[in-house]
Amino acid sequence: MPEFLDKTAFHFSKPLLAIILTTLMLAGLLATSTIRNLSREQKIMESFLFDEAMTLIRSFEAGARTTMMHENMGGELSIQTLVKETVKADRIAYISIVSKDGEVLATGGNHRIASDSSLTRKVFASREPVTSFVDEEDKNPIFEVAAIFQSLPALQPQRSDMMGRNRRINKSPQTEMLEKGQAVIHLGLRTGKFVKAREQDLIHSLFMWGLLLLLGSGGFYFLFLYQRMWVTRTTLANMKLYTRNIIESMPDGLITLDFKGSIASCNPRALEFSPLAAQELTGRKPAELFSGWPVGSSETGRGITSFSYTFIHPDGYEIPVEISSSPLLDETGKKLGGVLLLRDLREIRAMEEKLIRSQRLASLGRMAAGIAHEIRNPLSSLRGFAQFLGSRAVDDSSRECSTLMVGEVDRLNQSISTLLQFSRPREPEFSLVDMEQLITKTCKLLEYDFKEAGIALAAANHYTGTLEADGDLLLQVLLNLLKNAIAASQPDDTVTLSCEEGDKRTLHITITDKGSGMTLEEQEQMFDPFFTTRKSGTGLGLAVSHQIIEQHQGTFTVQSSPGKGSSITFILPRRQKQEKQ
Repeated sequence: MPEFLDKTAFHFSKPLLAIILTTLMLAGLLATSTIRNLSREQKIMESFLFDEAMTLIRSFEAGARTTMMHENMGGELSIQTLVKETVKADRIAYISIVSKDGEVLATGGNHRIASDSSLTRKVFASREPVTSFVDEEDKNPIFEVAAIFQSLPALQPQRSDMMGRNRRINKSPQTEMLEKGQAVIHLGLRTGKFVKAREQDLIHSLFMWGLLLLLGSGGFYFLFLYQRMWVTRTTLANMKLYTRNIIESMPDGLITLDFKGSIASCNPRALEFSPLAAQELTGRKPAELFSGWPVGSSETGRGITSFSYTFIHPDGYEIPVEISSSPLLDETGKKLGGVLLLRDLREIRAMEEKLIRSQRLASLGRMAAGIAHEIRNPLSSLRGFAQFLGSRAVDDSSRECSTLMVGEVDRLNQSISTLLQFSRPREPEFSLVDMEQLITKTCKLLEYDFKEAGIALAAANHYTGTLEADGDLLLQVLLNLLKNAIAASQPDDTVTLSCEEGDKRTLHITITDKGSGMTLEEQEQMFDPFFTTRKSGTGLGLAVSHQIIEQHQGTFTVQSSPGKGSSITFILPRRQKQEKQ
């Protein structure tokens, strides 16, 4: 899968972040509200139970005063009886009255008095009511209030004797202890109703938490589905764009067919083969649009088939193509349509023609080399006879003819030598060549030629190092290029020969003239064998030069315009490392 398609993976979008933040805020608010409600309920319960307990204690103190008065008057009602009767109420768990010395003055209910001794001491120390929760086995906790039991002193009861005289009645020690506030009353109230209400509130809070969790999970789930849908849609869009870019940038034409064999779509390259627009092609069968279209070629079977076809462009030229036809199948193997791949064969045909021409030229070169080899021996004889006849000539006309014959034989021999060099090139013998000496030698050899043609030669040698090359072959290339520059230039022109560093690994040797220049067509054919624009040329000089530069792993660059001169540069590597390996 292309790398850029992986970038559409799941990520946190703004709606998702909004839902997460909202859920967290609601959860925080709900948690805070639940904790505050539970704390408030706890305080309300304690306050209510405390008030209720203190009310009961005050009522119990008032009842105790009545009981003590009744007891002092000789009645049978005691405070223990009052405690037992009071404990019978559902809300009261126990009542105990304990003296400062730890003596239990009265008790009722299931009260563990020994465990509350510390609470009794705390009340006596602070003289203020003290509250606490007492755990009861398998039951709800009991809210206990411990306070000083203060019974107001009762009226001094008097009893008449037999003589009618009033007589003071002595009080019991317990009564005096209660009246002086030297006892602590422990009142325990049951909290079942409050605990039950608190449990209901807790259940309600849990229900709200569950509802929030359900809503949050649902939101996350639907957002996840939306995100997945967005990722899928984005991936499909990217894949569609990626596929379309590939199809549009294909060097070959692409035509898709539907299950009826009609054209469904085509890429821009396919439109170059036909003058019709894409709208005109869509929905029609190829056989209806292109004359001579092979019958049944669009009926793609199960495999790939190929056939050749030639499009006729409205401008009159032909476009040969090779068409590959393949079917489009779904997952079940059912045919959905087909694909036609159109490959332009014009370049291939041109390359084939060049290859054939090269083969012919190679055969011609081999034949010419054989003929040249056979001709060179008779030429030597002819040259010798011409010189012999010239030496025996008795008049100037005979001597002139002899000299002309020797010159033509030498020219023919030079052409044959060039032909042999092209057809049977020798392998270069690499060595370190001093470029300054090579350019100086070249200028010296052609000094007479430039002087005779009235043309100046300017040598600009900016590189004075060495080059790993075959000096004789490079000299031959320089002589060929400079002679061509002389032939293209006019008197009083200047030809420049320069040698400069290209980079750390290459060397640029450039020959520039201000002569007739070349057209683009001539530049394309200038290195072809036997191509020449001069009547006296053989067309082999540049071909041999190109061959030598290739042997040195170099390249040519040409800049030329008709009437503005030419600049030919050959680029050579300084060291032939790859050649040595």
